[in-house]
Amino acid sequence: MISFLDLKKINEPYETAFQEKLKEVLENGWYILGKEVATFEKAFAKYCGADYCIGVGNGFDALVLIFKGYITLGKLQKGDEVIVPANTYVASILAILQADLIPVLVEPKLETYNLNPDLIEEKITPKTKAILAVHLYGQLAEMDQINEISAQYNLLVVEDAAQSHGAVANSNKVKFQIPKLTNVVLREVEGASGAKAFSFYPGKNLGALGDGGAITTNDSELAKVLFSLRNYGSEKKYYNEYIGVNSRLDELQASFLNLKLPNLDSDNSKRRKIAKRYLSEIKNAKIVLPCWDLSNNHVFHLFVIRVKNREALQEYLIQHNIQTVIHYPVPPHKQKAFPDWNHLSFPVTEQIHNEVLSLPISPVLTAAEVDLIVEVLNGY
Repeated sequence: MISFLDLKKINEPYETAFQEKLKEVLENGWYILGKEVATFEKAFAKYCGADYCIGVGNGFDALVLIFKGYITLGKLQKGDEVIVPANTYVASILAILQADLIPVLVEPKLETYNLNPDLIEEKITPKTKAILAVHLYGQLAEMDQINEISAQYNLLVVEDAAQSHGAVANSNKVKFQIPKLTNVVLREVEGASGAKAFSFYPGKNLGALGDGGAITTNDSELAKVLFSLRNYGSEKKYYNEYIGVNSRLDELQASFLNLKLPNLDSDNSKRRKIAKRYLSEIKNAKIVLPCWDLSNNHVFHLFVIRVKNREALQEYLIQHNIQTVIHYPVPPHKQKAFPDWNHLSFPVTEQIHNEVLSLPISPVLTAAEVDLIVEVLNGY
């Protein structure tokens, strides 16, 4: 059976180093917000081209804390509206609600699955104060146009980058030095703006061995607040400036991420290589392949195809020992958790959720496995 994602195989090369890090953390005796977290925050900030990185408990908390940080600074108020893609993982929407803000759903582009910038302005009201752009499946949203709209209407921009670690925008690139713990390399990255939320859930392109997340930003005022909010609203122990939460990147998980970060670019390159093979070799009129311009704006956290009657294709693939996953079977506005939205119609979002199927893609997927997947799909 070709696994959809073999996390054990992905982490096997690090096993000895993980054990050494565990021993080091145990011997050090500092388990919360220690040197491993500080090292990772510095390295990941540089990697992302940001001035600040704030390690938090998970990607969901990263989003919630960004919104609460802006509320603390008076740049948002409870009850403000936030534009968000109708086609996204539900965490994007839950984070807005958790911060006592109001999500306003906007359709995606069918070609990219990301927020359609052409539809944003018609949803803007006097209560609209922010846009949450989601880089779904690992492909960057159209940030140039989104940022232009935000500037025109004086809106904040927050980016849900939970699936897009290492993606590089096609424009507004800057160069800088990355400390990769053991060496230094040169890299081009997306120009930073607003704040970005990352997840290090084990299945992500940069995955921990448990939950973890981070926020990156160039806003020193926001960063100062976020460093406090994640730690009970405290800068100095037992002295609380804000009503905060307990959401801190774990020291042990940070140590694992420090080991894996230097390999993120090469892992993403392996994903792109597989994606190129899928795009050039899968030739079946029943299957709609993703749109990609072959740039580094996509890191293929997921390789998502569309097909009518996907359950039949999924069963066919299982019969040929190939696992797939549906990301995601039910659109947010049709979830039972949101009864007030269930009557709404978002045709593009609904089509996507009814047709998408994710193929195996990871740095450890072999050429022979790709050969078989292509062959089986072409025979469907």
